[in-house]
Amino acid sequence: MTYAVLLAGGIGSRVGANIPKQFIKINNKPLIVYCIEKFILLNEFKKIIVSSPKEYISQTKEFIDEFLPNEDRIVIIEGGETRQDTLLNSIHYIDKIKDCDNPIVVCHDAARIFVSEKLIENCIDYTRKYGSSSPVVSTTDVIVEMENKTVTRMPNRYNLVHVQTPQGFKLTEYKNLFEKLSDDEKSDVHEIIKVYYLNNKEVYIFNGEKSNFKITTPFDIELAEFILKE
Repeated sequence: MTYAVLLAGGIGSRVGANIPKQFIKINNKPLIVYCIEKFILLNEFKKIIVSSPKEYISQTKEFIDEFLPNEDRIVIIEGGETRQDTLLNSIHYIDKIKDCDNPIVVCHDAARIFVSEKLIENCIDYTRKYGSSSPVVSTTDVIVEMENKTVTRMPNRYNLVHVQTPQGFKLTEYKNLFEKLSDDEKSDVHEIIKVYYLNNKEVYIFNGEKSNFKITTPFDIELAEFILKE
């Protein structure tokens, strides 16, 4: 069994809107709908689990009913205080279904609305083969570490990559690895690679896509509007 988890439990304050960024409309369609539409193209997903801030669950359901009324695989659940909490809420939901001992979970940032069908397929295939997977793209700029506006380190950019989603993992293994972490380590987990890294377990890395950027700032909204303009 394979499940999609679309993380949209936060409010996206850096985008500067008065509503969660996933509800911002481009061409009269919310960003969250653009993302969901990519995942419903794949029949492999038994359920597509969409998280939402508690106070916006009703609005999320309204958007689904309006734009995707005939897709019964979509499930709306409450997000958590952090990204990791939201992922764990999704994992608990899948666990309750109990239709498979170790299902594949494909976790994606709902703010990455330009993910391609091929990238999602690759994530599923590599996770099935290797147990976990994540797309990355190479860093092209020089990267420096700073403290108090002073450069403290200049890592070799050829060893650096930007991590993207969708990331895939097998549910039982991920749960077991997360539970092995100390409380301090758990509080410092912000995405799945960290869980594997802290357990000295490898994640299969594959090529991501530059177009699969995460909408985070007002400029990103402008760029998305340009790409999606009719």
